[in-house]
Amino acid sequence: MTLKELELFYYLSENPHISQLAKQIGMSQSAISLAIKSLEKKLSEPLFDRVGKKLVLNERGRLFKEKTHPYFLALKDAENFFQKDKLSGILHVASSKTIGDFIMPQIMFDFLSLYPSVTIEKEIRNSSEIIQKILDGTIDIGFVESVCNEPSIIKETIGCDQLIVVSSNKELSKKIFYIDQLFSKKWLLREKGSGTREVFLNKLGDLAKEVNIFMEFSEFEEVKMLLEKNPEVITCVSRVSVKKELQREELFEVKLKNFIFERELHLVYHKNKYKSKLFEEFKAFSKQFFENILGK
Repeated sequence: MTLKELELFYYLSENPHISQLAKQIGMSQSAISLAIKSLEKKLSEPLFDRVGKKLVLNERGRLFKEKTHPYFLALKDAENFFQKDKLSGILHVASSKTIGDFIMPQIMFDFLSLYPSVTIEKEIRNSSEIIQKILDGTIDIGFVESVCNEPSIIKETIGCDQLIVVSSNKELSKKIFYIDQLFSKKWLLREKGSGTREVFLNKLGDLAKEVNIFMEFSEFEEVKMLLEKNPEVITCVSRVSVKKELQREELFEVKLKNFIFERELHLVYHKNKYKSKLFEEFKAFSKQFFENILGK
C-alpha cells in the first residue's frame, strides 16, 4: 500500500462525502475511489460501508485506522524531516469555552500565518468532554480549565486564569462583600461539566449548597445579555471573557473580601500520542502564547 492511498483513506474517514473531499484536496472523485478500492483490494476486505453517496468506516476500517494512523504520521514526519522550514498536516484541537472563544482564535491565526500548509480543525467543548475525547483518541490536543487526574493523560500547566463575580448593577461594584452576602441573589452558572463551574463550586466547598443557582448557561453571549437586562442577577466568569464589557462599563466586577477564585489552565494530550513535528511545534507555540498573555 502507498502513502497516498493511506492519506486518502484517513481523509475519507473524516469526510465521508467523496465530492466534498475531492474539492477540498483538489483531486477527482474517480481518483479517490480508485485509490480506496486499491487499498481494500490489498487488504482483501472493504474498509467502508457504502451508505447512499457516503463512504462510512465499517468495523474493520475503524480498526485499520486505529492500528495504522500513528505509523503513517511517523512516515509522513520522516518524509518531511529535512524540510525544516515547512510544516504540514491536519491537527485536531479542542478547547474549553473560555479558551476557545477568547484565546484560541488568535493562537490559530498566528500559527496558520506562519505555516499556511497546516490545517487546524477546532471545536469547543466543556472540559469533561475534552478529557473523554483525548481518551478516545478523537482529538490530538486539548486546552482545559479543570483539574484532570486521568493516568493516561499528560497535563501541562500553561497559565493561571482569574474568575470574578460580575453584575450589570453598578451599585454592587461600589462595595466589598463577603461571598455569603451574595448567596441570596439569582446566580447564573455554567452547565455541569464546565471548568468555570467546577472551580467556583469547589472553592466554596460546603457553602456551595447555599448558592441560589437560578439558571444555567452554555454560551457567554447568552449570560452577558441576561446580566445586562437583569441587574438583580450575578455570575462568576473568567475576567478574560468580560474584559471588553468591563472596560465599556456594561458590566461591573463585584469585589469580594478574603475570597479569590483562580484556576490553572492546562494543555492535555494522551500519553501514547505520537508527537509529530507539527504537534510539538503547535504545543510549544501555544504554551508561549499563554505565557505571554497570562503568565505561568
